[in-house]
Amino acid sequence: MDAPLDDLLAEFGVEVSTLEAGLGFTGGAHVRGDGSLLFVRPAGRPEAEWEMVARSMLGRVLRVPMPELPDLYQLTEL
Repeated sequence: MDAPLDDLLAEFGVEVSTLEAGLGFTGGAHVRGDGSLLFVRPAGRPEAEWEMVARSMLGRVLRVPMPELPDLYQLTEL
């Protein structure tokens, strides 16, 4: 999970779509019926934030233990 984010996303076949969203949205993940992954990246947010959130989402989907996110963020499964 220490590899560059783009390499990790490519390795696991994660499609990334960018979406205009409100300030409270920092990203989303969807596991499709065929098992492929779609990550939604909010437009205009800091790159460091996306790195942190995307890695955390990928860790959750892959069931890999990851460090806790800062208090300002949380992952929610629906």
